[in-house]
Amino acid sequence: MGKRKSRQQQQQLISSLSKKQKKHLKDFGEEHPFYDRDSGKEKPIQICELSEHSEQSSSESDAENDSEQVSIYHKLLATLKTVPESDSEEEEEDELEEGSDEDELEEDSDEPDEKRGTADEGNTLESGKDVPSQKNSQEEPEDSDTSVNLNHEALEEFMDAKHESEFSLETNFVEEGEDASADQKEGNSSPEVAKDPFKCHMSEELEEADIDKILTHSKSVSQMKWPVLDHVVISSTSEKFGTIKPCKEVDLKQLHLHKPLASTWPKVNSPFLSKQGGTKDQPFTALQKELFCLMNSYKDLFYPERTALRNGEEVRHAYCLHALNHVLKANAQVLSNNAKRRDQKLGIDDDSFRDQGLTRPKVLMVVPFRESALRVVHILIGLLESGSNKKIDVSNKKRFKGEFGSDPDEKPPNLKRPEDYEAVFAGNIDDHFRIGVAVLQKAMRLYAPFYSSDIIIASPLGLRTVIGAEGEKKRDYDFLSSIEVLIIDEVDVYLMQNWEHVLHLMNHLNLLPLESHGVDFSRVRMFSLNNWSKYYRQTLLFGALQHPHVNSIFNKHCFNYRGQVAIRNAPLTGSISQVVVQLPHVFRKLEAEDSVSVIDARFHFFIDKVLPEYRDAVMSHTLIYVPSYFDYVRLRNYFKKEELSFTHVCEYTSKSGISRARQFFLKGDKQFLMLTERFHFYKRYSIRGIRNLIFYELPTYPHFYSEVCNMMKLAGGEEEATLTCTVFYSKYDAQKLAAVVGVERAAQMLQSSKNVHLFVTGETE
Repeated sequence: MGKRKSRQQQQQLISSLSKKQKKHLKDFGEEHPFYDRDSGKEKPIQICELSEHSEQSSSESDAENDSEQVSIYHKLLATLKTVPESDSEEEEEDELEEGSDEDELEEDSDEPDEKRGTADEGNTLESGKDVPSQKNSQEEPEDSDTSVNLNHEALEEFMDAKHESEFSLETNFVEEGEDASADQKEGNSSPEVAKDPFKCHMSEELEEADIDKILTHSKSVSQMKWPVLDHVVISSTSEKFGTIKPCKEVDLKQLHLHKPLASTWPKVNSPFLSKQGGTKDQPFTALQKELFCLMNSYKDLFYPERTALRNGEEVRHAYCLHALNHVLKANAQVLSNNAKRRDQKLGIDDDSFRDQGLTRPKVLMVVPFRESALRVVHILIGLLESGSNKKIDVSNKKRFKGEFGSDPDEKPPNLKRPEDYEAVFAGNIDDHFRIGVAVLQKAMRLYAPFYSSDIIIASPLGLRTVIGAEGEKKRDYDFLSSIEVLIIDEVDVYLMQNWEHVLHLMNHLNLLPLESHGVDFSRVRMFSLNNWSKYYRQTLLFGALQHPHVNSIFNKHCFNYRGQVAIRNAPLTGSISQVVVQLPHVFRKLEAEDSVSVIDARFHFFIDKVLPEYRDAVMSHTLIYVPSYFDYVRLRNYFKKEELSFTHVCEYTSKSGISRARQFFLKGDKQFLMLTERFHFYKRYSIRGIRNLIFYELPTYPHFYSEVCNMMKLAGGEEEATLTCTVFYSKYDAQKLAAVVGVERAAQMLQSSKNVHLFVTGETE
């Protein structure tokens, strides 16, 4: 009878919660630090009676906080979390008779999405739990019922309070039986420990003069030639960190890898070693060895030759090793100092224990798709598992696989696509996600609240919806305040998504948090308190091409005091050499004063000089390739105004609209077909019937140039004699031009006084 009465009291308390509190209680079993606060409105007094069992279970916490009034919400959590296991069966019967808490909470979660959209967005703020899954903006919308529903399992996992205690660095200590790491032997101050790159980087004390040098960009630049990376450009504001030489032989002990990474890395990396004939003595491939050498120096790095088809997974494994090594060392240092402080006499304040940032997240990994996040997490799990094949404890793993894995029943379309397309768009390509990961040496927690996470894995869109914009009430970016390692992978893909999201993220990194978030300021490093965190942040950029936007990020948003390293290999031949169609390529140079005015100059040049030449019926079947969506809209509006015979497709065009446009263009019913670069990137359709081709601007991806040109062979052999190709370029397109025609020809074309240059491709008989 007492249990029945206690159950009724719990239900009364649950019924008094708001919908947001109910949903968060169901998902996480803990109070939400942002949305469960008092709104300030006057509320009726609530009287709550708790069972003896719940009062006893919370007596320890009450004793510690005598001066603070414990909220009804916390008492309710204590009641729910301290139910004896032996009574579980009897309580299940009570739930069936009287209605369980889960059923009551499920009723709240079954509301339409429109009504609970605010609550969903609130939960994503801290926990990384996403709003209902959104497909990539360039993909066709699908039935939302296909998403995996794991509410019941998530409830059981988050109701288990051991995850909070196990992964809380503030309340954990180094156990006596654990293996002592270099951080725990810190008192010995051996030479090996002093050479640890992590310790050298984080313990460096900067002065005002050093900061002034970084802000004035007074850098010394040097160039070196490495065996695999080739041309390496190193820039630094201090001679102390000026040069770095490639590692000839790699010894895992010299790399100062934290346990257990030294033993697990060769096993995880074995697929790539077997392909290149590697041995146990050389646990890295030639590329990984040089990349990790640069990463381990804690310099910023820009590597623009990472392709999904060739070396993407090699690079991913290397930066995952570096990120996890950084997190394990940082956490081990905190746990070691926790143990020392516990054994230390009270009242002694020691600055040597400053080992944290203003918030806990240390590593931010930005990846474009859920499939990329899935692969990253699998690598991290593999690196934590010991060589004896013991599985580590990974919480919420099943839910993660359901939300980030791909549906095996989903069949790909029966259309032929290039190999690079299949490699980029493999698996789940949803681009709206974010997830927090808490890491210890023997366990990992997925879907950890952001402020309890060590690593945050997210897409630019997923972060953008949390960061919000100026003026919005619900926004948060404090969790980005103490990011020590920023990894942006496949950075070229974001040029095809929305580059503004990347810029927005960079502008909100390493800012002073608006709230304290329970931090112990006596443990915060001085450079964080001085708002100098951005000068200690290491930024790693990996992409498939050189681009002015990416260079701008690397030059204007990276302030690492240790300097920057960029790989600069100029293309010798260019993608024009891959064109197999016999075709004259006419490159027409535009004159403009700056990069902004070139937009108008290109439009007027096209309207006044080029378009009149193509209005004749003889110049039918003309494809206009437009990289920028804004230019596409401008041209489309002009063509409509002039009532020209044209059709158009972009990334937002429906499948039926695409089919009609392609058919009209093939039959000659429409003279012009306007095509955006993002459409080609996401669809890669073959366009038939092209006889005349106009590149309104050079393509972002150089191989797109040869792909589109080679589509002209589909027009038929009898038409090849009349094929034409016209390309616009300016001096601000130097990198794109070099990727298409080669660096030497590009230099001649930009320096020449002539504004028209002709190339002819294809075999002549």
